[in-house]
Amino acid sequence: MATIETDEALVARCRDFDDQQAFAELVRRYREPVYRLAVSILGPGFRADAEEVAQEVFLRVHHALAGFRGEARFGTWIYRVAFNQAANLKARVRYRAPHLSEDALAATASPLMDPHHRFESKRRDKALTDCVNQLPEVYQASLRLHYWLGQSVAEIAPLLDVTQNTVKSYLFRARRLLHEMLKERGFEDV
Repeated sequence: MATIETDEALVARCRDFDDQQAFAELVRRYREPVYRLAVSILGPGFRADAEEVAQEVFLRVHHALAGFRGEARFGTWIYRVAFNQAANLKARVRYRAPHLSEDALAATASPLMDPHHRFESKRRDKALTDCVNQLPEVYQASLRLHYWLGQSVAEIAPLLDVTQNTVKSYLFRARRLLHEMLKERGFEDV
């Protein structure tokens, strides 16, 4: 049975011997979590941008490994790089709304829903999306990771480099803020 190397050992091999196999293993381990973190920050309509963020993160990490001193765990460091990269991209594309094709729009329309109910549902969904986008980045990421991507509190904590109790606090505060914001917009039942 093969032994599994620690992240620290792989980083040392990358840094000291320019071992590309070790770097490939780090990419394999962190590719999905980095991508999920980027999607959680950018939002569901920006999967392609999240993929680009993940690629950029690994390029930056590869170039910066020589200077990585190990003061933080590798996972913590790469998640911080990913968070910053995604937040920076989001700031640049904040007002660019993702577009849906006519096929995607037709697929979302329910023939069983009356037009008034469909209009109200779309209005509520737009208000919710707008409110989520106004929350602080860590609240947005927490909500999207938990509710949209189905991540547990234990899985979110290392992605945001916080404790599980902090994630619970982020989720609680985000829900409370969303409730207040939606109430201000006339959605009492949300």
